[in-house]
Amino acid sequence: MSRVPGWLGRLGAGLTEMSERWNERRAEAERERDETEPRTSSDEHVPPPPDYAPDVPARPDPALAVPWGVRVAAEAGWRLLVLAGTLWVLTRIISAVQLVVLAFASALLITAILQPTVARLRRLGVPRGPATALTAILGFVVMGLIGWFVTWQVMENIDDLSGQIQDGIDELRNWLLNSPFHVTDKQINEIAKNLREAVGANTDQITSAGLEGVTVVVEALTGILLAVFSTLFLLYDGKRIWQWTLKLVPAAARPGVAGAGPAAWRTLTAYVRGTVIVALIDAIFIGLGIYFLDVPMAVPLAVFIFLFAFIPLVGAVVSGALAVVVALVTQGVFTAVMTLVVVLAVQQIEGHILQPFILGRAVRVHPLAVVLSVACGGVVAGIGGAVVAVPLVAVTNTVVGYLRAYSRQSALRHSVRPRGATAMGPVEQPGPSEAPSE
Repeated sequence: MSRVPGWLGRLGAGLTEMSERWNERRAEAERERDETEPRTSSDEHVPPPPDYAPDVPARPDPALAVPWGVRVAAEAGWRLLVLAGTLWVLTRIISAVQLVVLAFASALLITAILQPTVARLRRLGVPRGPATALTAILGFVVMGLIGWFVTWQVMENIDDLSGQIQDGIDELRNWLLNSPFHVTDKQINEIAKNLREAVGANTDQITSAGLEGVTVVVEALTGILLAVFSTLFLLYDGKRIWQWTLKLVPAAARPGVAGAGPAAWRTLTAYVRGTVIVALIDAIFIGLGIYFLDVPMAVPLAVFIFLFAFIPLVGAVVSGALAVVVALVTQGVFTAVMTLVVVLAVQQIEGHILQPFILGRAVRVHPLAVVLSVACGGVVAGIGGAVVAVPLVAVTNTVVGYLRAYSRQSALRHSVRPRGATAMGPVEQPGPSEAPSE
């Protein structure tokens, strides 16, 4: 057995010692790097980059690269787009079935007036069917008599009114000739000639408008019949109709909607009753004023004032202007000015005393919301839309407020309450009908 030279053994031992020292230094360097830079789980399997690799910064998250204000605007923007699209679709649907929607809305308003009478008869022991029939017949008879009386008054006074209008026009012409505006007879004749030519040139449009008027009458009769039948069913079976409607609501939201319905109905009833009382007071006092001023057709004008009072703000202006115009062309400038004074006085009393006292806190809608809702309702559905716009906004305001309060109460009721003597913070005590959560 040959022996290994000594120098070769010493060389192997030296190499082994150098390898051990190298391994120790590398392990020490890795420990220092781990202490200064924390490593993730993915770093254990990724080899270190070579010395010649460039230092490339990591790209940030795209969502974090967008400014906070832009992200908030984008989040709000797409939600507004969804709401705008929903409103647009609803307006298109309402425009397509405008007659049905207005008839049902009118039925709701009429039901809000007549339903207390049905409830009173039911408390007196009258069965539901006869109570509904008696109330509906009485209500529709009164409405029909009012319409017939207005038509009769207009037909009876139309001849006298036309003569008074002609006299008023002559007086207005004489006043213009003698006024400081320096209006000449030739200019007045030129204006009259232009009016006659305009009427002659638009004969076809006037004829087509008259033919369209027949269609309007047919649609009005159809809407009246729909409103009558809807009112009958709402008076007779309104509670069960509401219970059936609740079945269409998701089960999670059903308790809140079930409570919001009666609150909305109370608001609608308070609005309709208050509007009827205020409109009746306006019609009586303005009618008496123009009657003592010898303005013709004082009673029909009072009825028009009553009906136009259901259009907030705009209706009062239109009905008051109509009374002033009739007084101007029939009785002269002084009577027109006195009529304007009477109208403004009554409307100021109504706006500052009657409405806050009668309506109270049941209907709280800002005047700007009233103006915008009337304008939107008029654009979408004409006069009928202007009539139902404000009660719709009032009911929506009540429903939103109720659901917000219900959501807060529900969150408090279902919040997790701490248990035990060592729990931090105050312990919420259960209510009389609420047991502690298990």
